[in-house]
Amino acid sequence: MKLWDKGIAIDKKMEQFTVGNDREIDLHIAPYDVIASRAHARMLAKINIISSEELKQLESGLDAIALQIEEGSFVIDDQFEDVHSKIEHELTLQLGEVGKKIHTARSRNDQVLVALQLYYKEALGQTRTSVKTLFDTLLDLADTHKNQLLPGYTHLQVAMPSSFGLWFSSYAELLVDDVYVLDATMRIVDQNPLGSAAGYGSSFPIDREFTTQEMGFAALKYNVVAAQLTRGKNERSIAASLSNVANTLSRFAMDICLYMSQNFGFISFPDELTTGSSIMPHKKNPDVFELIRGKCNKIQALQTEMLLITNNLPSGYHRDFQLLKENVIASFIELNDILEIFNYSIKKIKVKEIDLNDEKYQYLFTVDNINNLVVDGASFREAYKTIGEQVENGTYVPDTSKHHTHIGSIHNLGLDQIRNKFPIK
Repeated sequence: MKLWDKGIAIDKKMEQFTVGNDREIDLHIAPYDVIASRAHARMLAKINIISSEELKQLESGLDAIALQIEEGSFVIDDQFEDVHSKIEHELTLQLGEVGKKIHTARSRNDQVLVALQLYYKEALGQTRTSVKTLFDTLLDLADTHKNQLLPGYTHLQVAMPSSFGLWFSSYAELLVDDVYVLDATMRIVDQNPLGSAAGYGSSFPIDREFTTQEMGFAALKYNVVAAQLTRGKNERSIAASLSNVANTLSRFAMDICLYMSQNFGFISFPDELTTGSSIMPHKKNPDVFELIRGKCNKIQALQTEMLLITNNLPSGYHRDFQLLKENVIASFIELNDILEIFNYSIKKIKVKEIDLNDEKYQYLFTVDNINNLVVDGASFREAYKTIGEQVENGTYVPDTSKHHTHIGSIHNLGLDQIRNKFPIK
């Protein structure tokens, strides 16, 4: 039950090691192998390798398999090496000799590659949609809480006045940058590799432009060696784009954990979104955001894994590439779950009123006071020295009346401009 079976018995230990858990992983790409196989069959009919009747039979067989996959009854049994051998076996079982023709003019190499790229395209699109949902939520929160001040910190020391509007919208705008990278990655994977076969093309008169259109790829990866060289390159680009989103969420989650602590006390969440302690009845722990932080850091490690598996491999196919898909697929699933729970939870955030007259915040407005003196005619260095001396001798009195007018500051958030930055597909 192997696409490369030549009738020679295979050592079972070797088979178990080389197949690994491909059967389980391949269930994720099964629908896309059907899509690619349907496009390939139509192309074979177009160039008269198979007849129109044979195409009709193959399409009917693929439709039946697609329905099994959709209903959840499709299983890759132990006698099959992967999803590709299972689907070809099912077609042969249904259609006899006609089913055996589906593999004409393609290799398992480009078959795997095209199924993965179709999966990656859809997964990137789902991630982008989830990012947009969180982006909109954060801008709505920024607008709701735009007038509520929040201490800003540098070096974890009280620094300058900020606001909840500035805080929420800062992470929203970071997500825009993350989408730029997701979109760049989409352009990379949105190129059809089918027809590259084992990496050196085919002597059949295949029509690769036709399959590109049939599968909805934006472009064709023309050079057949380049198509095979994208194994690993695609995954490294994907890992970088997922890592960017994960980095934004991880840092945001850390802020949330910090701001929930009693020493800060800026925000809280409903009790049902927190967890307790087995011995301390007062505890309300931010476990959701701690797990988000940890899971996002794990996703950021994916980039290093993809790099080390593929670095310095020569051109052509190598079995090392089999190891790429498991954690890439797992990371897509994990990140989309994280985005969903983050959006669900952050909507329930409770923003607290912060008493900026508290002694620990007494120097929050020193920069504004310096700027007041500069506006009155002092040089910046002279004004800095004056306020510094007041701080040192205990005569400093904060003036909280300064209004920040420039775009992107606490009194002029630029929320509409940030909203318009999110790229339209």
